[in-house]
Amino acid sequence: MAAFKKTHIPTGVVALKKREFRALNQGSRSVTEYLHDFNRLARYAPEDVRTDEECQEKFLEGLNDELSYALMSTDFRDFQQLVDKAIRQEDKYNRMEQKKRRAAQFKAQQGSNQRPRLVTGPQAPSYPQGGSSSVVRPQRQFYNNNTGNRGNDNRNMVARPAATPAQNQPVRKEQGSKPVVCFNCGDPGHYADKCPKPRRVKNAPAPNNSNVPAPKARVNHVAAAEAQNAPDVVLGTFPVNSIPATVLFDSGATHSFLSKSFASNLGMEVVSLGRPLLVNTPGNQVFSTQYCPSATIEIEEVPFPSSLNLLESKDLDVILGMDWLSRHRGVIDCANRKVTLTSSNGETVSFFVSSPKYHGVNLNQVALQEIPIVQDYPDVFPEDLPGMPPKRDIEFRIDLVPGTNPIHKRPCRMAANELVEVKRQVDDLLQKGYIRPSTSPWGAPVIFVEKKDHTQRMCVDYRALNEVTIKNKYPLPRIDDLFDQLEGATVFSKIDLRSGYHQLRIREEEIPKTAFTTRLFHESDEQVFMEYLDKFVVVFIDDILIYSKTKEEHEEHLRLALEKLREHQLYAKFSKCEFWLSEVKFLGHVISSGGVAVDPSYVESVLSWKQPKTVSEIRSFLGLAGYYRRFIENFSKIARPMTRLLQKEVKYKWTEDCERSFQELKKRLVTAPVLILPDSRKGFQVYCDASRHGLGCVLMQEGKVVAYASRQLRPHENNYPTHDLELAAVVHALKIWRHYLFGNRTEVYTDHKSLKYIFTQPDLNMRQRRWLELIKDYDMEIHYHPGKANVVADALSRKSYCNMSEGRRLPWELCQEFEKLNLGIVSQGFVAALEAQPTLFDQVREAQVNDPDIQEIKKNMKRGKAIGYVEDEQGTVWLGERICVPENKELKNTIMKEAHETLYSIHPGSTKMYQDLKQQFWWASMRREIAEYVALCDVCQRVKAEHQKPAGLLQPLKIPEWKWEEIGMDFITGLPRTSAGHDSIWVVVDRLTKVAHFIPVKTTYTGNKLAELYMARVVCLHGVPKKIVSDRGSQFTSKFWQKLQVEMGTRLNFSTAYHPQTDVIKLVCKWLRMKHYMVESERQVFGTDVLREAEEKVKIIQERLRVAQSRQKSYADNRRRDLAFEEGDYVYLRVTPLRGVHRFQTKGKLASRFVGPFKIVSRRGEVAYQLELPPSMAGIHDVFHVSQLKKCLRVPTEEADPDRIELQEDLTYVEKPVRILEFPTFRRRAFPLRKVPKRLRKPEASHTDPEQPFEHVEPV
Repeated sequence: MAAFKKTHIPTGVVALKKREFRALNQGSRSVTEYLHDFNRLARYAPEDVRTDEECQEKFLEGLNDELSYALMSTDFRDFQQLVDKAIRQEDKYNRMEQKKRRAAQFKAQQGSNQRPRLVTGPQAPSYPQGGSSSVVRPQRQFYNNNTGNRGNDNRNMVARPAATPAQNQPVRKEQGSKPVVCFNCGDPGHYADKCPKPRRVKNAPAPNNSNVPAPKARVNHVAAAEAQNAPDVVLGTFPVNSIPATVLFDSGATHSFLSKSFASNLGMEVVSLGRPLLVNTPGNQVFSTQYCPSATIEIEEVPFPSSLNLLESKDLDVILGMDWLSRHRGVIDCANRKVTLTSSNGETVSFFVSSPKYHGVNLNQVALQEIPIVQDYPDVFPEDLPGMPPKRDIEFRIDLVPGTNPIHKRPCRMAANELVEVKRQVDDLLQKGYIRPSTSPWGAPVIFVEKKDHTQRMCVDYRALNEVTIKNKYPLPRIDDLFDQLEGATVFSKIDLRSGYHQLRIREEEIPKTAFTTRLFHESDEQVFMEYLDKFVVVFIDDILIYSKTKEEHEEHLRLALEKLREHQLYAKFSKCEFWLSEVKFLGHVISSGGVAVDPSYVESVLSWKQPKTVSEIRSFLGLAGYYRRFIENFSKIARPMTRLLQKEVKYKWTEDCERSFQELKKRLVTAPVLILPDSRKGFQVYCDASRHGLGCVLMQEGKVVAYASRQLRPHENNYPTHDLELAAVVHALKIWRHYLFGNRTEVYTDHKSLKYIFTQPDLNMRQRRWLELIKDYDMEIHYHPGKANVVADALSRKSYCNMSEGRRLPWELCQEFEKLNLGIVSQGFVAALEAQPTLFDQVREAQVNDPDIQEIKKNMKRGKAIGYVEDEQGTVWLGERICVPENKELKNTIMKEAHETLYSIHPGSTKMYQDLKQQFWWASMRREIAEYVALCDVCQRVKAEHQKPAGLLQPLKIPEWKWEEIGMDFITGLPRTSAGHDSIWVVVDRLTKVAHFIPVKTTYTGNKLAELYMARVVCLHGVPKKIVSDRGSQFTSKFWQKLQVEMGTRLNFSTAYHPQTDVIKLVCKWLRMKHYMVESERQVFGTDVLREAEEKVKIIQERLRVAQSRQKSYADNRRRDLAFEEGDYVYLRVTPLRGVHRFQTKGKLASRFVGPFKIVSRRGEVAYQLELPPSMAGIHDVFHVSQLKKCLRVPTEEADPDRIELQEDLTYVEKPVRILEFPTFRRRAFPLRKVPKRLRKPEASHTDPEQPFEHVEPV
């Protein structure tokens, strides 16, 4: 069979069929047809449907939504039962649809005055034959309004013949020479707008509610804005469980309800109803499935325990219906807004509610006539302002800065509920005469601010006007000064002016400056359709769009719109009109019932755009493409290479990145998705993500995309921490989509988990506090969405692997990151689901089968002797929740390698590794074997620091017999240059008496010059020394210096490599301070006194040195440890930070601290060893102090990568350039300099080097 497939079925065909099966869905097919294709394609992907459950899951996934939802909650015995149920369910839906169509046809036939409509497609109803073919617009192609056939070729559509005039089916316009027929009377020869007969009005059939079941519950209001204006209800604010809540007393409601969001925020106890309650709300029917048994409402400090059903409500927290009112013998006086209740203990409570203010304390309203003094001034407290304020001596003036031109700002976009509120308030102000329509060149936008009672206050944004206004210098009083005047007061009254600003009259000549703009006032067309705006008419300059939900509604809407045009004597050009369309092009977009898409005709101009040559051309292209940015995901990220050229002081240079960005934007515009039109009555979902390049958001509703949004980071945002950057993405989405999200329930999803707790986080920085104030204005909740599932966060490029040959085209910095992460790109590929399955447990299970110890444990388990062991259904033995690993060295090494050397573990220590592994695995001597494995790890030995005492006990040098027999010398370099040109000091110290000579030298002195100074300044004064101790500096290891000392009989003792403890430099500061004293205090003596005194002093010095050395050795050895190696051992060599070598210039705790291992050739003294170094380190001295060595417990046998660093003799290296970053230009003049990054350094650590030939350097 395998050979047959290999010969006759190509691999590409199998892969194609497999992808087709994974993308299979029902679509427009029946269930039987879908089942046939499912069985046909499933053979190519057996791994996807290995079990019956997987077959069911895959089959359900491909069904249409209505069938899938109906079947999802049912458990099926097998796959065949699922198929049978799906077929029966589909038949049920088909019968229901046929029944609805027959009812609709019957209702259409009953309407005697049915208005004709143009209907195309196979689903169009049949009209009586006769007459001529009707068209709506001459010389235009018809659009199919049948959503079921969307996507078919419109060229095959034919308009159905309309009825003849005798059948009351008038025709708007006929083709050819056929006469015009009136829509109103049906007579030919004139149009309906010129018809002399009375206009007919369509009689809509009365709805038949005889079959509608009686509801089990009813509420009349679910929004505070409706209830506040209703005359038959009372609205107020009362404490519910000690929290202020908006409470509606509604005698028309049958039951009492509590808002779901209010109960959730308070964490109130919620219990499921035994039987769901069907609730009729205004315009909808919903089910209430839960209730709250422990709600306590406090009215006039009297508690009323209540049991309330849960219901989704916009801004009403509690609705108290007849069940609650009757239980508490409630009496509502709607005229006086008075409510009387009786509590369970018989206490009667009465209160007035004049407005929805907080009634937690005493709110009994007292009539004005009952208040002393106030009762004499009833005219001061009118129910409403009587009209415009009278002319007073002081009128409001607006003095402008001289030379100021009128300022006009565009109106702000508003949410649907805000549009309703602005119309209501503007109409109210118009009726009162406070405002009037204006044609002023000034204009300010309108915004809303929420009041304490949750109503909206309309405000005008006069900030632009304030900028050019001469400020009034009259200072406002300080609030704390006002409070100081209240000292000793005990009685207070408060008067709040009603609409205070409306009582201040503005001078007549200043009125034009106060003009404000809303969507309700525009010239010409918008004034004509004022009452229809935001209902079924959209006006943009001279384009008028009429929209309806049904054809029946569209008849009425179209008639009303045409009537308005006739009334105002406005005329339209018929050749450019389109009627009864299922899809319309408007303002560069294609609008249909499915959503909004990009107009292909507009995209053509973008596709034909040639490569920009100047900055202005880039700006023009991005402006045109940016008009459709809501359709393009990550628009800012794609356009970033081009937008960077728009920045100031950036030289225009069109690169490959710009070209890719340019072509990608044009490609995205062609394949732009269809975005749905949002429903303001439903909630929204927002997916946000942030990176170091920009912010991205997706607005969705019911799983469908409404809009995309993105922007690049601003310069200061690059310094934000990750938490603030992710929060900035959320704030960005809330700001740009405020007109959608404000007032609607919003679910925000982010891949940054800590943002879930932003509302409860105790410590916030100032930026977060500022953003949190904005977030709290929205009814939203933040959810954590893992990066793998986030539709915005994880681009596919983050998961692509490749060969680095494709990566050569990418920027150098990105290639460096790919090298570190072992990532790359592929030119093309397919996206498929990837599921990682652990194999270690399977290997352990296989090893347990043949392990005698495990079999013995199973026998003991049957006898009841193996306590703590369990056996699962697969026969695997576990110790508690830890799987038992058999005695298999290779298997245990595999487990330990996975837990120690992978990128996810990163070489933990033995303790942490044991704690990790013991969660899932167990075997005998587990802790010891893990410790041995970690100790033998080559990477850990080279990288990890030693946490123990330094190696090597102190070995003091032998005390000299006489002064100036043994000397030490070294150089102090890097000093400021003197007038004589000296920049260094040659220090020569007598090891016995510690007398020192400080000889000024130059770093340029040769060996001959140093020898002359040595003879003149040391040998001439003290003779030839027997021994010289020094480091391995080039001055002391030169052949000339060594030959000179051999001829003079002086032995040279060098310190071991990188062991500076024998240097004399540390004594320099001390001897520099003492030198002047020593020289000045010398006493001149002669004869035998000199020798005798010298001998005595030498003995004293020697004795004191022995005591000091003994004391120093005891102190030092307490902080050191003895360490010895044998010849043939392997050791690691420490790389010290001396002389600028910072672990091969690699920063961080993971940088190598040792190199090697190297073999020990011989032992040199007590604490020094000679190593066998590789040829690449031939210039380095091979004898090292034991403190620089670390024992290698296991010599690695695997082949290691060659070192990328060529070490010098002093363990430093020469950095090699890897790429030319830029050629600096100063004042338009190019200098022979190049900015070159060094290997193993970050680009910001690059150096500017003189121009010179570079080999193997990657070009710019």
